[in-house]
Amino acid sequence: MTTNVTCSSNAQAIAWATQRLAVSSDSPKLDAEVLLLHVLDKPRSYLFTWPEAELSAQQQERFKHLIGKRSEGIPVAHLVGEREFWSLPFYVNNSTLIPRPDTETLVEQALGLALPTEAKVLDLGTGTGAIALSLASEMPKWQVWAVDYSEEAVALAKKNQQRLAVANATILQSDWFSNVPNHAFDLIVSNPPYIEEDDVHLSQGDVRFEPLSALVAPEHGYADIRHIALAAVDYLASGGYLMVEHGFEQGAGVQEIFAQMGYGNILTIKDMAGCDRVTLAQKLQ
Repeated sequence: MTTNVTCSSNAQAIAWATQRLAVSSDSPKLDAEVLLLHVLDKPRSYLFTWPEAELSAQQQERFKHLIGKRSEGIPVAHLVGEREFWSLPFYVNNSTLIPRPDTETLVEQALGLALPTEAKVLDLGTGTGAIALSLASEMPKWQVWAVDYSEEAVALAKKNQQRLAVANATILQSDWFSNVPNHAFDLIVSNPPYIEEDDVHLSQGDVRFEPLSALVAPEHGYADIRHIALAAVDYLASGGYLMVEHGFEQGAGVQEIFAQMGYGNILTIKDMAGCDRVTLAQKLQ
């Protein structure tokens, strides 16, 4: 990377980095701001209040290094080591998916259900723990279990649990239901792999740096959703809910799977962009 570029002030650093990232990022200025704030360890307001504040030589070099990594496509979340989800800070790494705003649709819908005061909730494929820990933090009387096949993801979720001081969650290593306690859950949620194996988006953006096992599923992306729907029947209380995130073109397909498994009150919910994102169903007996 060129090291003699003038980045002595906040404003100069942002201007240089925005130009550098213009080709490789869809949000070059935002990426530049997030990475500079990470280097400075300052809140976002600092950049607007002190645009002419000087960077030390060490800060300039560290910032240029991060911008170089971002220009190679490495996700900002991996570079700074965290991502906000549901207004909570989550550690992230390349062992699992980076939490996305779209997934907050699932959390919002889950919190709106008429569940028992001390509901038992299961999150399958928890990754960072974003869904499970967000639900548990909002509903401290709920008992939340979270499982993931990846030992690295389980360790990361436990680290996030400790960071957020969430006491009402239990995080376990499990291949879907293989190690799930024999409870009658009031709600089972999941953001499973649902991308087709030949999807062109797998070679674009942040997903290039995320594990394929957390993204891709056979049967045109429906295999894991089908497996969850079939097995969940034996783990749900009567009247309990199953809720999964899926692709924007998969709403009808997921509804069909749920109907085939005997679920009722099936509903697909759109995300903030107006795309089908979450499908909900109920065990009727």
